Amino acid sequence: MDRWFVILGSLNSFLSVALGAFAAHGLKNRVTPDLLETFQTGARYEMYHGLALILVGLLLRLYPQHTLFNWAGWAFLAGTVLFCGSLYAIVFTGVRGFGAVAPLGGLSFMAGWLILVITFLKMKG
Repeated sequence: MDRWFVILGSLNSFLSVALGAFAAHGLKNRVTPDLLETFQTGARYEMYHGLALILVGLLLRLYPQHTLFNWAGWAFLAGTVLFCGSLYAIVFTGVRGFGAVAPLGGLSFMAGWLILVITFLKMKG
């Protein structure tokens, strides 16, 4: 799974750059400033957690016996889909109700980071 987290993290980071450029050039004059900021927040968090997925993949490569790292990776991936996806959906559809999903994504992000902490605390040496 280590390889796939690196691949997925790299793809998320790529999408973050592409969507950030799209926001700066394609959305700037088409949506309100608050919606533009919402979109940019999604792109920023997608980058952070794309890098986190790459980190998880590398950690799994270094410490394959610590399978909790897998859980962190899945949490980061779920957070990206739920949090970033809901923010993008708000901007593209105008339906603010998608914002109700964002906290679930935020909780997933926090769970991923907490799993990393717990895993490192459980490691010996």
